[in-house]
Amino acid sequence: MVRAASSAERPARRRLRVALVAGEASGDTLGAGLIEAIRERAPDAGFHGIAGQRMIDAGCEPWHRVEELSVMGLAEVLPHLPRLLRLRSRLIDRIVGLRPDVFVGIDSSDFNLPVAAAVKARGIPAVQYGSPQVWAWRQSRVLKVRNATDLVLCLLPFETEFYAAHDVAARFVGHPLADAIPLAVDTDRARTDLGLSGTGAVIAILPGSRRAEVARLSGPFLATAQWLQRERPDARCVVALANEAAGELCRAAADRLELDPPPRYVTGRAREVLAAADAVLTASGTATLEALLLKRRMVVAHRLSGMTYWLARRMGIQRLPHFSLPNLLAGHSLVPEFVQREVRPDILGPALLRCLEADADAPGLRAELIAIHERLRQNASASAADAVLKLALREPAC
Repeated sequence: MVRAASSAERPARRRLRVALVAGEASGDTLGAGLIEAIRERAPDAGFHGIAGQRMIDAGCEPWHRVEELSVMGLAEVLPHLPRLLRLRSRLIDRIVGLRPDVFVGIDSSDFNLPVAAAVKARGIPAVQYGSPQVWAWRQSRVLKVRNATDLVLCLLPFETEFYAAHDVAARFVGHPLADAIPLAVDTDRARTDLGLSGTGAVIAILPGSRRAEVARLSGPFLATAQWLQRERPDARCVVALANEAAGELCRAAADRLELDPPPRYVTGRAREVLAAADAVLTASGTATLEALLLKRRMVVAHRLSGMTYWLARRMGIQRLPHFSLPNLLAGHSLVPEFVQREVRPDILGPALLRCLEADADAPGLRAELIAIHERLRQNASASAADAVLKLALREPAC
């Protein structure tokens, strides 16, 4: 008879190891929530990779910083390409040497999918957290996603339908912002916290986070604020800055204009600025979703470099009826959106003025915004952590 090994004789379970790569600020936020949720389930887990400050604070060992990957656009990335390729090659070697239980690429799919493909080929399960927009343009890339990953964690509900049609394992986990933001927001409290006294209309301006994006949008956005103040002298503009580099660009643009009162600049508190606003002028991207979840009327603008826009069209952008997240989630034109040559004060200004003059308590609009919010509330970080751990521990899918 064979004696069963005692607990002292059994080999100790290897500490769970997770490799992660985030390439921008939004990915850093997603990664931090994922790390914290995994830690609740596996307290001794170790995390390593490319991280921002939030992921580092959550316990990730940073091999590189998010800022090293934060480059926007097709043409803009070209000068950085040799450096990024070298970094990616070294990163793959380091992940393979670590032999983690799972690799998680967070957003930044152009960088992360080749990493995922390389480590998956060496027997390491690979997850893409945050779907690339293959449903929007260059749909042929879905084959690359299928070959590179074992699982895609989708933040938006319509993405899983697209992947199902292409035989890609995908799961809708919801969006962490929808979990973090309450269904009802206290505007007066936000204004008090920001020191915004008075009764004039508050316009939130969000020109983006990447330097190139801010450089393209800060001028027309602040010129739009000047246009609006001529129509509504009571309007006050608050510019939500991602960092001080963005602030330098915005202040330089404002110095060429006559704004009365001058803009108020607030760094690192975009959500409070949005909550305090009567209307929002914002770059496309995650900020539009945050504005939607805060139930704010908004105007969305998107401007690429001329070369990037030309390349994107040449490479086969699908002609979707909308590009902003609020309209994609609603399935119709919920907010006005403008692109390229439309991004100018004589177009953005009237659209923003209509937002101010619209019925702020329109029951149909508010009900639709709440419905979208509730649909995105899925306890996203916990759902993502459960899916990642199931894959890391080689457990069968439900």
